[in-house]
Amino acid sequence: MKQAYKRLLSRTILGVAVCSMALASHGTAVLAKAPYESYTYNYYEEAVPAPDAYLPERSISGIDLGIGSFSTPQDLFVSSKGEVYIADTGNNRIVILEDDWKVKKVITTFEHDSKEDTFLSPSGVVVSEEGNLYVADTEHKRVVVLSPEGKLMQIIENPQSDLLGSSFSFVPLKLSVDAGGRIFVIARGAYEGMLQFDKSGEFIGYSGTNKVRRDFADYIWRLLASDAQKKQMQLYIPTEFSNLDMGNKGFLYATNVDPGSTEPVKRLNPSGEDVLKRYGYFEVKGDLVYRLRGASGGPSRLVDIKYWGNGMYSVLDALRGRVFTYDDEGNLLYIFGGIGTQIGTFRTPVALDRMGNKQLILDQGKETITIFQPTEYGAAIQEAVANHHAGDDQRAVEKWREVLRLNANYDIAYIGIGKSLLYDKQNKEAMEYFKLGMDRKNYSVAFKRYRKEVLQEHFGTFLTVTTGGVVLIIALRAVRSRSRRRGEQHEAGLF
Repeated sequence: MKQAYKRLLSRTILGVAVCSMALASHGTAVLAKAPYESYTYNYYEEAVPAPDAYLPERSISGIDLGIGSFSTPQDLFVSSKGEVYIADTGNNRIVILEDDWKVKKVITTFEHDSKEDTFLSPSGVVVSEEGNLYVADTEHKRVVVLSPEGKLMQIIENPQSDLLGSSFSFVPLKLSVDAGGRIFVIARGAYEGMLQFDKSGEFIGYSGTNKVRRDFADYIWRLLASDAQKKQMQLYIPTEFSNLDMGNKGFLYATNVDPGSTEPVKRLNPSGEDVLKRYGYFEVKGDLVYRLRGASGGPSRLVDIKYWGNGMYSVLDALRGRVFTYDDEGNLLYIFGGIGTQIGTFRTPVALDRMGNKQLILDQGKETITIFQPTEYGAAIQEAVANHHAGDDQRAVEKWREVLRLNANYDIAYIGIGKSLLYDKQNKEAMEYFKLGMDRKNYSVAFKRYRKEVLQEHFGTFLTVTTGGVVLIIALRAVRSRSRRRGEQHEAGLF
């Protein structure tokens, strides 16, 4: 099977390249061929070429907006109204853009206790459904909440709790808020998890944590080491979260940048437990192969995450400037982006968000926002996943077939069609698609169902043949027995 798969791959590489060029021509005039190489991973964790899922549309700087250059911007958020909020950290301001990329407001001050107050290195920004603005005012060591009109509503600073300890210093970096008004904050040095505050700003505990990995040699060394040596050993402290985003139903998506972590992406339920599905071929961690052409070594450094809806989410790799998008089962859907100087590549990407079906990437190094437009290929994947998530498998199959027309190597499309066929009890056909998608688990399910189906279909014939065979055997034995008795009687002279 492996050799056949590789032969199929070699035959379609040229076709994929042609499709990538064709997809670029379907976009608007501002779209160009991607300045990065698009690829995905197959069952054998090999990087294989793929059509471009997203192409750069334009890049916007503070100068383009007429407000002067951004200075080390660190966060970006798109509200439900389509307004773009930028934490312009070095300039100590929050920039608000309308959905047509015109400046709506620049917040540098607000009234606090009848005095003018300012931000100091704000590094996180989020907007609630009501339009309230939450700012991680990092170097002022507080969270500032402003109304849609810019009036101060709340300040959260210096939380007190036995859980935090007397030496804890509250330095918020990133934050999110749920529908109930609970605030989740990633703070510098808070290794126990994200700080959780209620609507009134009271600290109510930690949410989630990152596991620490130790190898067997470390355990042995700790058993044999002296007390002095143990004191000199490195403390096993969990890694801080790097970013977070509120998903549906109160589930929180989060990333960390620990290079040794096998679970750098988490989906935390309201109890703080990681419930991210990881049913794909490989782990949800960005790049699997580090020796790609023009790539830096080492695992991906995931610095931001965005929940799309329909179970899809994207993570941003700051090390190689790539965006990885997954479905709710942990299948890698597509990859785009890269490090470079051209539009569509980055120097130091720090944040991502979405505006409709477009993706926005904030580049701290270039001090720009890059807007990416989906291609026909990328849009088809998203529609297929969305339809499958909504239970409309018939429509999903149509889109998966469209994806296969553009990329015959796309395993997930084969699996998606196979699942639909399996649901419709077309088990034999489902087996073929699961085989093409290298999905052994579902292939086994389809095979067992098909075997049962064949047995049920031919049960009558099987029963007739079996019964006839039994009757024939009994008859033959009876004839043979009668012949034997006659032979014995003949020898005895009775006949």
